[in-house]
Amino acid sequence: MLSYRHAFHAGNHADVLKHGLLVAMLRHLNLKDKPWWYVDSHAGAGIYDLEADYARKNAEAETGIARLWTRTDLPELLADYVGLVRALNPDGRLRLYPGSPWLAGQLMRADDQLRLFELHSTDAQLLRRTFNGGGRHIKIEASDGFAALKSVLPPQPRRGLVLIDPSYEVKDDYRRVVVALKDSLARFATGTYAVWYPLLQRPEPAQMLDKLKRLPVTAWLHASLTVQAPAPDGFGMHGSGMFIVNPPWPLAAALAGLLPWLAEALGRDAGATWQLEHVDA
Repeated sequence: MLSYRHAFHAGNHADVLKHGLLVAMLRHLNLKDKPWWYVDSHAGAGIYDLEADYARKNAEAETGIARLWTRTDLPELLADYVGLVRALNPDGRLRLYPGSPWLAGQLMRADDQLRLFELHSTDAQLLRRTFNGGGRHIKIEASDGFAALKSVLPPQPRRGLVLIDPSYEVKDDYRRVVVALKDSLARFATGTYAVWYPLLQRPEPAQMLDKLKRLPVTAWLHASLTVQAPAPDGFGMHGSGMFIVNPPWPLAAALAGLLPWLAEALGRDAGATWQLEHVDA
């Protein structure tokens, strides 16, 4: 949706879950010398100023990354992610928050490549500024990421991670996620795919998740984090989840310890909880 700006939500609990897992998956890809591609269907602006008006409106980072900023007991997976956020804020004050493309850019090696898609014209311009316009290894397109996935899959090295995380402000996004993932798997069956989704008091997220679980894949992982009980008025996001196809083999074990820790660290009331499911090849 062209009106959606992730700057309103940068650094919130959903970003902590999504970006913590993203960093872990990219680190796993780096264990082998063979290059990889990172494909981001809804890349956003790249970097967000948490002191700008957009981020300050709801101050969502205060109940997300800010709660982890000064902790010294972070689990290893989270410590890696938070360390990258700290690298973006070398003076020790949490002001800038990195989006998924910036994190991937920090972890890419000389032969790795990024393919970034962002439909919102302003965010696409900011994304180009983040990467100085891109280059031979970083391609940025102001286009619909759902449709654009076909143009980059399969990647030439046959190794890659695809992140699909639309705003879901348009209900049709739930359907398009399933269609895009099914089509992408037909083109690149061995790739790792990560789908982020919000936990809302409406049927579409659960319906989409059920369809994702029934895709013809041999290995998947589903992790969700609920930070508060659903609001009595039925509005608002009370958590989020990640559905990952072909996940790195150590991820499930790491999440078994991480998710309870996160529920306690980011929980806002007694409704905070977590869920972990996985099917191994």
